[in-house]
Amino acid sequence: MVRLNFSRRYSMAHRLLQDPSSKCLTPHGHDEVVTIRLRPTGPLDLGGANMTASFAQAKGAWHAWIDAWVDHALQLNAEDPLLGYFQANEPNQLTRIMVFRGDPTTEALAIAFFRKLSALLAVEARFVVEELSVQETPTNAVTVSAEDMATLGDWTPGDWATRPDASLNDLLPAAAWARP
Repeated sequence: MVRLNFSRRYSMAHRLLQDPSSKCLTPHGHDEVVTIRLRPTGPLDLGGANMTASFAQAKGAWHAWIDAWVDHALQLNAEDPLLGYFQANEPNQLTRIMVFRGDPTTEALAIAFFRKLSALLAVEARFVVEELSVQETPTNAVTVSAEDMATLGDWTPGDWATRPDASLNDLLPAAAWARP
């Protein structure tokens, strides 16, 4: 079967609270690449268009979300005191903060991305996510597959990850996540 693969580069910042001896306790950033593998849910139009959908259709919502919302977002644990700072002092920045149940590791990010992409694709039901990789550095990456996701049950880094909207957290009403 034919698969479609797409990659997107973005910048992000995060910090990890659960390992106090780690240098990742200090807020810092990465330039990351997310690569997705999609499987069409229907047959190719062989002899006609010779595709299930154009590349623009297949990657459109995903790339728009990465570019408009994920790029340069800050990823925080829901228990991070920095989140309280932003809520009290800079609430206008809350649309730029991705919030996780637990630390925003690359593993949690890959799961969040897999769930969010699945929700976005379910709207048109032309593709399903087969595999997703997040390359955190040139030498470190995390890959999750549909089979891996099945073993996780319903766990998600936040309910936002299962909604087909632009959300990065569960702190704001749906209207906050309208396209810019």
